[in-house]
Amino acid sequence: MQFPLTACPGLFYNTLAQDGFLCRLRIPGGMINSQQFEAIADISDHYGGGYIDITNRANIQIREIKQEINIQVLEKLQALGLASSNASVDHIRNIMTSPTAGIDTQELIDTRPLVKAWEKYITAHSHLSQLSAKFSVCFDGGGKISVKDRPNDIILAAEITNSNIHWRLYLSYGKKGEPAKDTGILLKPVETIAVLAALAETYLKHIDIKNSRKPRLREIINHITIEKYLHQVKEELEPNTFNLEENISRESASLREKNLIGIHSQKQSGLYYIGIVLPLGRLETYQIRGLANLAKRYGDDNIRLTPWQNLILSDIPQNQIIEVEKEITNLGLNYSPTDIKSFLVACSGKRGCAAAATETKDDALDLAKYLENLMILDCSVNIHFSGCCKSCAQHTQADITLLGVAGENFPGYQIYVLGHLLYEYVTLAKVPILIQQILEVYQQQRLSLQESFRQFIDRQKHQLNQLFSKSSPNSTVTVLKYHV
Repeated sequence: MQFPLTACPGLFYNTLAQDGFLCRLRIPGGMINSQQFEAIADISDHYGGGYIDITNRANIQIREIKQEINIQVLEKLQALGLASSNASVDHIRNIMTSPTAGIDTQELIDTRPLVKAWEKYITAHSHLSQLSAKFSVCFDGGGKISVKDRPNDIILAAEITNSNIHWRLYLSYGKKGEPAKDTGILLKPVETIAVLAALAETYLKHIDIKNSRKPRLREIINHITIEKYLHQVKEELEPNTFNLEENISRESASLREKNLIGIHSQKQSGLYYIGIVLPLGRLETYQIRGLANLAKRYGDDNIRLTPWQNLILSDIPQNQIIEVEKEITNLGLNYSPTDIKSFLVACSGKRGCAAAATETKDDALDLAKYLENLMILDCSVNIHFSGCCKSCAQHTQADITLLGVAGENFPGYQIYVLGHLLYEYVTLAKVPILIQQILEVYQQQRLSLQESFRQFIDRQKHQLNQLFSKSSPNSTVTVLKYHV
């Protein structure tokens, strides 16, 4: 089997990291059942380090692999629906959707069937293996748990127009790190797969399939212009498929302002879902088996992985919530919406990626331990650790970003708030002190408990350097020389 050359890890080919080989399983939409979850625990115990990492695309990574996973295991995973039956498309990025699809009390459309339909289409069309490994699609069903602000090449966001549900099409183009832009195009749900196929086919027309380095969709659109790209997409479709409307944008609160951690009612009467904190997405195999058992005994036999490196157990009857709470605690996990670790996201870090300058996961956990003893975050604040300037930790979307840099003598971090560079270099020892002070400025000067960190920063955006100047600890460089 010939696989595209890519630095992104997969299942059918492994990527070497400092701690051994790394294997990644795509979990479309982040939806996985208990039998599949237990099978992953078995593989991690036999081949890996006895744990898994859930990524911010709701993938699963098995790390510290010392020997090749044999063909019988791969065939078993395929039989369980955990691995694509077409290995050549395994490298394409995981399909993203809200982890509360189908149970969100405010959603307009259940996106799970569309996730399955697009995954089936990719699998059935082998030539799509030529897509960039970073070619990404996201479905946002219009519920209170939104994912439309997540970095993706293509976003379909549900909305009501003239009493009918449509998809609004967003595409990624412009400067690196900018969010996907509203094209003004509305689609009927029945047109979804045809339009996604046309978007992919048009991308393929503009790349050299022999070149191992595939450009991002953003680069293609920037080169030919969005108008020409959409015109070429339209040529791939039946007449009148695209409905170009007046470009009316609709603001929606980000997921982290409506925290999914904790106990929440579902749209199904009498049923609840529980959002569980996973410290930086890591689960030991005994915890995996315990959660799978809980899903079988109390829920709908499914585990929902989130793009925030946490997970959800769904369909819990109200009269069994207390028992489930106890068992979650017995697994060494918690579901507290004020747990600082629920606000942290980190990439693999130096041990897991050659591009990283810092040990992001260790540094993030050190920050959590420091803050837990000193303060309570009564409003969610996204804090992302990224070991380099790539987008693995989605640092351009975070409230606070710590971007790893190699100092003259030792590594440290650049500190950003909503993409604005505050501090060019902060030593590891000073990071917790500085983050604490930034959070305290927010808590002390916000207008009310309802003012989110993002709203606070937007209100103060013309004086951020002055606002946080007192937050600068000794040995922290604050001269702003460049942006990443």
